[in-house]
Amino acid sequence: MNDRNTRQDEAPAATKRPTILRRLLSHHELATLLLLLHAPVDAMAKPEIPGLQEAGLVEQVASSDASAPRIRLTPEGNAILRGLGVK
Repeated sequence: MNDRNTRQDEAPAATKRPTILRRLLSHHELATLLLLLHAPVDAMAKPEIPGLQEAGLVEQVASSDASAPRIRLTPEGNAILRGLGVK
């Protein structure tokens, strides 16, 4: 009986599907993603940018002129907006 209980305890855990987010986005972060949908913005334009970068939803790109770096959506950021029915 002890062997039977041990086997049940050793059953493999269900595999988890990978997720993009480890937390919910704030309404400010969602609004920033919507702004980025249409065009890149300056890296320091919005205070939500560092959190979105950490989540992998936006990325920094070099601008063609000498101005500040620009921020654009990553494929994961686009997927969030598609999931919301925006795209």
